[in-house]
Amino acid sequence: MSLNSAQRQAVAEISSPLLVLAGAGSGKTRVITEKIAHLLKSGYQAEHIYAITFTNKAAREMRERVAKLVSREAAEPLTVCTFHALGLKLLQIEHAAAGLRRGFSVLDADDALNLFKELAPKGLKNDALFALRNLVGKAKDDGLSPDEAIKAARSPREMEAASIYAMYQRRLSNFNAVDFDDLIYLPARMLEEDAELRTRWQGRIRYLLMDEYQDTNRAQYRMVRHLVGPRGAFTAVGDDDQSIYSWRGANPENLNDLARDFPSLKVVKLEQNYRCSSRILRAANTLIAHNPHLFEKKLWSAHADGDPIRVLACRDEEHEAERAAAAIAHRQAQTKARWHDFAILYRGNHQARALEKALRLVSVPYHVSGGTAFFERVEIKDVLAYLRLLCNPDDDSAFLRAVQVPKREIGTTTLEKLALLAGSQHISLLRAAERIDVQKQLASRPGAALMQFAEMLERWRRAGQSLDAGALVARVIEESGYELHIQATVKEPLAVAYRKENLQELVQWMRDNGKGRDALADLQAQLALLSHSARDEPGNAVRLSTLHAAKGLEFNHVWLVGLEDGTLPHEGGINEGRLEEERRLMYVAITRAKETLTISYAEHKRKFGDIERQKPSRFIDELPAAEIEREGDDPERDAEQRRERAGAHLANLAAMLGKL
Repeated sequence: MSLNSAQRQAVAEISSPLLVLAGAGSGKTRVITEKIAHLLKSGYQAEHIYAITFTNKAAREMRERVAKLVSREAAEPLTVCTFHALGLKLLQIEHAAAGLRRGFSVLDADDALNLFKELAPKGLKNDALFALRNLVGKAKDDGLSPDEAIKAARSPREMEAASIYAMYQRRLSNFNAVDFDDLIYLPARMLEEDAELRTRWQGRIRYLLMDEYQDTNRAQYRMVRHLVGPRGAFTAVGDDDQSIYSWRGANPENLNDLARDFPSLKVVKLEQNYRCSSRILRAANTLIAHNPHLFEKKLWSAHADGDPIRVLACRDEEHEAERAAAAIAHRQAQTKARWHDFAILYRGNHQARALEKALRLVSVPYHVSGGTAFFERVEIKDVLAYLRLLCNPDDDSAFLRAVQVPKREIGTTTLEKLALLAGSQHISLLRAAERIDVQKQLASRPGAALMQFAEMLERWRRAGQSLDAGALVARVIEESGYELHIQATVKEPLAVAYRKENLQELVQWMRDNGKGRDALADLQAQLALLSHSARDEPGNAVRLSTLHAAKGLEFNHVWLVGLEDGTLPHEGGINEGRLEEERRLMYVAITRAKETLTISYAEHKRKFGDIERQKPSRFIDELPAAEIEREGDDPERDAEQRRERAGAHLANLAAMLGKL
């Protein structure tokens, strides 16, 4: 399919800063990949072209699409990555300017929170702890140093958070570590304050492309502004109607700021939608028209009208789940569609439980997005602790995790004493464990175990200079005795097998993502970001997903559940005046559907043990009446649909019985 006129204009414009307002389903990814190919043909060198996406998965897919347009060899020098990966790359190259030593660690969310907890006042409840941690994260998003955060504090709680922030950053420095927020905060500060470094990076990045620009926060915008400099050689692709992440700092006003900071900015609107039926798109346009807009646009589609949008009232959440499951089973039996053509979307993770139960009852395969992420599983995080320690011997949090799995006759008392000795000499726990003078001050058996542990790590570190990353990880798993540890501590045989399979998948992941026979160099680049990697491959199964997790996806048939005031829009959005973002979330949900869309709500819900009557979402009334079909409008049609659903349910039961 050839590019339309607006897409061609967006691809061809390379002489001025460019903002591409890309509506849902308008082919923005194709525009970005075609533009990269155009830049290469126009004389830009691949190593000077950087493209930023918001997930590692999107970055991989974009690189693959560019490789098909040019060649794998031509695409290889390109940098296609997330904002955080770009920040990591800058810090690895400029580590000395950041006050870091080579091989620094990036703490994952758990380790960062544990470190923060050690510095916070004792006895804080989790909600208060998270509130303080979020204030520190916001300070970094706003580009504030600890001293600046203290000066900017306007309440006792903000002052308390700023004080902890100062201690927290000192502790990170002592550990030669950064947290995930620092991957944006530190590069943005460095680019602002160091003119020589800024000039160097503006020479390195000759053209910058950014996807999902409406989801950037203030720190990311400052980082971008200094990377592109006065030349403004960039293309930003975004859609203010799909800005749904304000709760994590996203600021759609960044779209407006581009025009202020780059007066020669050109704007191209992509308004043709290639995804949705015309009826679905008209409904989405009518809904989002209730929001004020930074830039006016109206999507249109050349597709046929398609089926009306169905709106169903259900007795309660269980009834709603049963109807969704039965309808999907019935349509699949009729059309022989693939299961992955169907999705059930909802506002919050807790809504998945009833849906899972209902789908199991009718033998429909499903996949829940946003379950326990692969890199958050216990066995994976345990092995990653070893790998982090190989890359950064000063990573005390990794040391404390790795040294205790499997058990090595090294108890809490020994570790506390080791920490005291390490602190007195201003060295890390592993460095202390390697020293003979420290060994002499510990009991003989745990001291010997610590020495063996340190020697094992050193053995792996030497091996890593000639092995690829996958081979090194396999060796760590085998020689650490971790699989024996699983067998000894996990009782259920199936769980043992599952955990071992996860470890083998980790080996394969490292093998696939490594680039050479210097395992430690590969690991250092991968470890900082892999806990945030998108690993969500459902296969041929119905997708159950929150609305946030569904952004960027599309399905032939979508069922949107839980359309009650208090659920969507969320109660917090109603009470705190955030209806515009909740409406954008509804808009994103509607525009995931290509062919059919069903919206349902529960008339009653159980809350705190009581049954409460629910009010249908106000957003339903904002949809155009001509495009929707409400249950009850046509009794004869409704009766026929009930008979069809019942027939499909009986057929499923018969099939299940036939397998017994």
